[in-house]
Amino acid sequence: MQGAGFVSSDEIRASFSSAMSAMYKAEVPAYGTLMELVAEANAQVLANDPRLKGSLEDTDSLDRISEERHGAIRLGTSEELSMMRRVFAVMGMHPVGYYDLSTAGVPVHATAFRPLDAEALSRNPFRVFTSLLRLDLIGDAALRAEAERVLAARRIFSEGAVQLTEKAESQSGLDRHDADRFVGEILETFRWHDQACVSADLYRRLHRQHRLIADVVSFKGPHINHLTPRTLDIDAVQERMPARGIEPKAVVEGPPTRQCPILLRQTSFKALDEQVSFKSDEGTWTTGSHTARFGEIEQRGIALTPKGRALYDRLLDETRKIATPAADGSNVAEYRAALARQFRSFPDTWADIRASGLGYFTYSLTALGRQAHGACAEDLDLLLAQGFVRFDPIVYEDFLPVSAAGIFQSNLGDEAVEAFAASPNQQRFESALGASVLDEFAYYAAIEQRSIENCLRGLKAVGIE
Repeated sequence: MQGAGFVSSDEIRASFSSAMSAMYKAEVPAYGTLMELVAEANAQVLANDPRLKGSLEDTDSLDRISEERHGAIRLGTSEELSMMRRVFAVMGMHPVGYYDLSTAGVPVHATAFRPLDAEALSRNPFRVFTSLLRLDLIGDAALRAEAERVLAARRIFSEGAVQLTEKAESQSGLDRHDADRFVGEILETFRWHDQACVSADLYRRLHRQHRLIADVVSFKGPHINHLTPRTLDIDAVQERMPARGIEPKAVVEGPPTRQCPILLRQTSFKALDEQVSFKSDEGTWTTGSHTARFGEIEQRGIALTPKGRALYDRLLDETRKIATPAADGSNVAEYRAALARQFRSFPDTWADIRASGLGYFTYSLTALGRQAHGACAEDLDLLLAQGFVRFDPIVYEDFLPVSAAGIFQSNLGDEAVEAFAASPNQQRFESALGASVLDEFAYYAAIEQRSIENCLRGLKAVGIE
């Protein structure tokens, strides 16, 4: 509960998201171009599909589309993750889901910090996919020890950031002056630094182990490695990127193009090769390069039930047994064809998805339902058939580990793929986090159930029993 005179966590989150976007646009100009492409594609989709526009307006989703962003950071220690959780809590963002990326050759596990309730998401749906490096997966014990020493010595949060976070916790909020200072101090944690905090030799050894390990360990902070706007037509943006001087990754991650989008589709432009400096033991600086930061876009669909997710995972697994996307794009046509073919067995109308129990929906009274008489208020299917109740898909607000790993790997280069044994460890991650992560299925099921209960109460209020 925030007291009088305090800035809301939603407002702090919106300010931080805006500041982050402005900083990243200045650091990575191609991100600004990507934003322009997304705005053009979204405007065209809405102009061509008045029904979609009306549906988004009815569910209060239209205004948030242009403001929607997610970012991604990679942390090195339990202490960094725990403090980051406290920082995001000041912005009204909480950990949802556990993601193990070791199964796809990326030595991290992760959660997503985001707002939870519908009003907060509507005001600003900023999310940060936050990964923690799995040093335990580094087989070279000596290299692992060196990485641990480097990470133990760094401090990614300023004194001001820590003090303001503690102040927000102790008084349950921040006033305008402190909120503005908080945004400025936290922004520094995510800023790019072109001077490494390791020698060129150590960087090369970390890099040989895995590029992502070098990215996390070699710098003084977890620079934001991408920001992601939301599009209504990811295929159009993917197709238009080359004409604007942006090289996209070979394939769009996630499900194929569908009439009824499910879960999450993602693509990106290739990571930048950026100049960095390394300091030697003698105190001299040498010039090198580092590849980590890129631009990403996403198209969000409906949240799937456990049954729907199991079907999605099975179809994706079957597709990848036929054709796994090559980083160089050499088998794009084969992969797309296999993906489309396998997913024919996933229903592609909202009615069929609902009837099959594959997706989550919200239910609301129609104009007819708000003045209805003579219906059975307990039979949801009958109420739908009679036009008293409507259903709308619940947007998937979270992430997909295989897609996230695919984005990471496509920006790490062909030689970066390394075999790590699948080793999910949610208990260890939550111990480092200092909190439990929210189960996403329970979250969506609760939203759906509340909407049903609200409908039935509304019908009883107008005399339907």
